[in-house]
Amino acid sequence: MPWNVRRPPRAEHLTALVTGGNAGIGYFIAEQLAEAGATVVLGSRSAAKAAAARDAIRIRVPQAHVHHMPLDLADLSSLKASVDGFPLDRLDVAVLNAGIALDDPPRRENAAGHEAMFATNHLGHFALTHWLAPLLTAAPAARVITMGSFAARTERLDLDDLQCTRSYDPKQTYGRSKLAQMSFAFELDRRLRVAGSTCQSLVAHPGGALDSLTPTRPGVHTNPLPRRLLGLPAGVVLQGKDAGAWPAVRAALDPTARGGQMWGPRIFGLRGHPRPELPQPHMTDPETAAALWYASAELTGVDPAASL
Repeated sequence: MPWNVRRPPRAEHLTALVTGGNAGIGYFIAEQLAEAGATVVLGSRSAAKAAAARDAIRIRVPQAHVHHMPLDLADLSSLKASVDGFPLDRLDVAVLNAGIALDDPPRRENAAGHEAMFATNHLGHFALTHWLAPLLTAAPAARVITMGSFAARTERLDLDDLQCTRSYDPKQTYGRSKLAQMSFAFELDRRLRVAGSTCQSLVAHPGGALDSLTPTRPGVHTNPLPRRLLGLPAGVVLQGKDAGAWPAVRAALDPTARGGQMWGPRIFGLRGHPRPELPQPHMTDPETAAALWYASAELTGVDPAASL
């Protein structure tokens, strides 16, 4: 059957974690999974923002099952405790969506001395996946969906300077952090296949998703009329964050989706209904990915031999 973004398959049997599920594209991923019937866990640093997102979801889905997991991806030392407090006994879908983008220099570091965007967007998710492994393997056929970005298309990883200590440009550093996430996801897929795991690793990206094209959600996102009107011309080639969630939701719920795939918008990779895309070679290069994996394991203290 053709995929219907408004009516994806029912998912009452699934549990899903969405990192950064309290805002932006993450919120709409969580909302759409809840509309499909999944039990959703919002990974968020702020309990108040998670509560606002839960309330917004329940306005649209009164019977939604929505939980909160305290989650600070920038603090690697906190991740095991966060997962230990996970409110469910298994995890069918993990959407690795949360991230930060810094617009201006200077370069910033977290408490551990890691560059902020690389630490939050990549290292935090790398370590989180390790700690989630028991929950994912408790599910019969779990999926890990990593949110990539159009920004990764023009970037390349510098394995000798992963944290941009020698040269720092905010946009380039953000693009490299998203490329690192995508490279990790494809390497995870390879490792899961070798291990004979039933878990699958997929990549999704939202295309061009703008606030001005995004519908209002009380307590989460407000889009007043003047901003909506200003955003209308961009709607020819771009879309809102509600539509930006579609590729991740399809990667999570489509029974035909397979590990190693990348899902994105149909029209020039920027807008429209989701479809599988052919990733660029630099995103899937196994040598670069293996080197990144071992460097990430060293930086996070994760066992480099572990997959799931």
